[in-house]
Amino acid sequence: METIILDANSPENVKRCAEEIRRGGLVALPTETVYGLGANALNEKAVLDIFSVKGRPGDNPLIVHVASRDEVLPLVSVIPDVFEILAETFWPGPLTLVMQKSPEVPAIVTAGLDTVAIRVPGHPAALALLETCGCPIAAPSANPSGRPSPTTALHVKNDLDGRIPFILDGGDCRVGLESTVLDITGEVPRILRPGGVTYDELAAIVKEVDIAGVTDASDCPHRASDDPPRSPGMKYRHYAPKAPLTAVLGTPDESAEYIKLRMGDKVAALMFDDHAFDHPNVVTYGRSVDHEAQAARLFGALRMLDGMDISEIYAQTPDESGLGHAVANRIKKAAGKNIVDLSG
Repeated sequence: METIILDANSPENVKRCAEEIRRGGLVALPTETVYGLGANALNEKAVLDIFSVKGRPGDNPLIVHVASRDEVLPLVSVIPDVFEILAETFWPGPLTLVMQKSPEVPAIVTAGLDTVAIRVPGHPAALALLETCGCPIAAPSANPSGRPSPTTALHVKNDLDGRIPFILDGGDCRVGLESTVLDITGEVPRILRPGGVTYDELAAIVKEVDIAGVTDASDCPHRASDDPPRSPGMKYRHYAPKAPLTAVLGTPDESAEYIKLRMGDKVAALMFDDHAFDHPNVVTYGRSVDHEAQAARLFGALRMLDGMDISEIYAQTPDESGLGHAVANRIKKAAGKNIVDLSG
């Protein structure tokens, strides 16, 4: 199979991709977060192909993308009271809402759970594709499971060339990290995965927000533990480059000094722009205080490190205020248990 990159600005290309999805095929599509590997969410065979192409574990649920709030109704059995204010405030955008699913949603989409994760993406090409398809699209990130997510069409091409027919090229992803996943089935909404909508932004709307199954969040007063994997990104090691990565926590000055002392010919570093030092294996991903830039550049930086002849990576990890929480979450997920905390 030849994988063809199609310009998303062409209505004919959007129509071509929509026809592929309607007949049960897979298409990589741009969103404001990362590129997704999309299939008709109501077609079990097509959804199964997503898992096969990605090598994704079957117990890792998918996010369903729809074109509008009205399209949520057939997919859920209960609309929580808080849904309207959240959808009105954050959709289209990088917020996924978990609700009780309806029988219309195949079990393979939700990994057998009684809940479904849904969002309206904030990218014009994704919305155009959804509107042209006339069906919800299940779409995890368009990359092999566990590896850094793609934020450009070329990233997808490098990962999945020959495995899917089309990549709809909508340019670089604006946010650069996956959506925030918020479970609204209980009395208090719970963040299952931090992402493009921050804890503070959510708390300003719904007043009380809980957090579950993610890495440390010093800005959040609540925490739950031992939760089932109700969201992508909760259970498995994700976002990892080829070489083992160690997340280094602490002030930027402390982490920079720690990493500098460990550099060598086969050692690489992911550094803040304002704390980088002169070494051929240093890759930067934004200033220490610029969490938006860090989010937009993180996965591209990890992919750049994949192109180097290295045996290990040390990563400066941001503080967890605002969007830094999501950036730190991705770096810690990539590190697994390889975490050094210099804060004492």
